[in-house]
Amino acid sequence: MKPPGMKRKYPHSLPLTALLLGTLFILAALVTILALIVRDIYTAEPVSARLNGEGHLSTSPPVVPTATAADGRIAVPTPFPPAPTNTTAPTPAPSPTWTEIPPPPVVIPPDPSYPPDTATISDIVGFEQSLTLDCESRSAVDWAAYFGVNISEFEFVDALPRSDDPNKGFVGDPNGYPQQLPPYSYGVHAAPVARLLRSYGLPAEDLYGLDMDTLKAEIAAGQPVIVWVTVYTRRGYAVDYVTSDGETVRVAPNEHTVIIIGYDPEGVMVLDGSEVYHRSWGLFQDSFGVLGNMAIVYSK
Repeated sequence: MKPPGMKRKYPHSLPLTALLLGTLFILAALVTILALIVRDIYTAEPVSARLNGEGHLSTSPPVVPTATAADGRIAVPTPFPPAPTNTTAPTPAPSPTWTEIPPPPVVIPPDPSYPPDTATISDIVGFEQSLTLDCESRSAVDWAAYFGVNISEFEFVDALPRSDDPNKGFVGDPNGYPQQLPPYSYGVHAAPVARLLRSYGLPAEDLYGLDMDTLKAEIAAGQPVIVWVTVYTRRGYAVDYVTSDGETVRVAPNEHTVIIIGYDPEGVMVLDGSEVYHRSWGLFQDSFGVLGNMAIVYSK
């Protein structure tokens, strides 16, 4: 029996100090586990962020930290949102339209040496006229023969129309007295002669006001030119004549035709029937200008 006032001792009970230490150890362990859980919650990537648009786990790698704050904490970037799904069909690209661009025009610069300073046609032959006033027919058939068309002088003069207007036909008698003016025996101007030459298939063109550069270009191209001058390509004069139709025509005493077959810086080479001679530019232009630089050229 235990004496009064005394506590009973238990031989197997733990001391109070040991009990306290054990309690502290358990609390420390709980705190450590709780800290680890909290760390995992705040640092681990949410599972929902790893799900793609169809509810499956994403196979893309987790987001990797890219920066460190000044206090040593790791900054975690926001994950990229999933790529949007395109539900509409793509619009096809328009086909290219090809536009043909024409090549630039070829511009041939003028040749400063053309026409040359000198040119001569040496293979043309002239003959004396058979009638007193048929110089136009003689020049025409000699000119035609150079281009390969043989015509009789008499055939040609007979085929010319007759008129009191030299711009429409032959005036007077082809074998009449020379040095006269219409309506007496005179001759014929360029238009009826060119028209008759064309009937033989020759591209003859009658021109009025023929300039010297064009004349040179024709000769340089090997094309002799029939010109209306005065006899022997000398200076002359013109007068106005009124035809029976009331038209005023310029005519010249001693009207004559020759063929220009060459030129040089000093003047022109003239084929007058069977005779060839040279005339200065000044003298030739004076004679050529009497009837307004009237001529027939090969138009091809």
